[in-house]
Amino acid sequence: MFESNLLDRLSRVHPTVPLYIFVPAIVVLFTIGARELTTFGSLALALGGYFFWTLTEYWMHRLVFHFEPQDGIGARLHWIIHGVHHDHPNDPLRLVMPPSVSVPLALVFFGLFHLVLPAADANVFAAGFLAGYLGYDMLHYHVHHHRPRTRLGKLMRELHMRHHFQDDTRGFGVSAPFWDRVFGTSQRRRAQT
Repeated sequence: MFESNLLDRLSRVHPTVPLYIFVPAIVVLFTIGARELTTFGSLALALGGYFFWTLTEYWMHRLVFHFEPQDGIGARLHWIIHGVHHDHPNDPLRLVMPPSVSVPLALVFFGLFHLVLPAADANVFAAGFLAGYLGYDMLHYHVHHHRPRTRLGKLMRELHMRHHFQDDTRGFGVSAPFWDRVFGTSQRRRAQT
């Protein structure tokens, strides 16, 4: 798919790889931070981190992943980051974010959290944020590669498939589609004829 074998290898990842990287990070960050906080404080910060993830997911998907320059390096970069996924939505090795992208992004957010929060709070907040990211990655893989059996799973799959196959200017909240309602980008059902 890419002219460079290295770039192609860096863009493909087995869906369990994020689990091996981020589950230990989440556990360590939560444990280190929660030792200095109350139970309620820890849970509130972790939930806050998760909530912040859902907003980040929506806005990154909408503004970064769907910013589509028409030509040049910008167009190529967009295709590498997200366009390849829309062109090949069922490639099982391109359904979770590769560590070459997710780890640097996680470190940037971790650093930002530490700039604005005390260390213990930042660690627990980051644990919630990363748990949200990991949930998103696993859900994204699931809705593309499996047939959900629950009503909620079927709805999540339907909304995301509409984003892929009906209108990619709507439906940016993969794991938190409620943000599409808040920001006016909900998927519209086609009129039955």
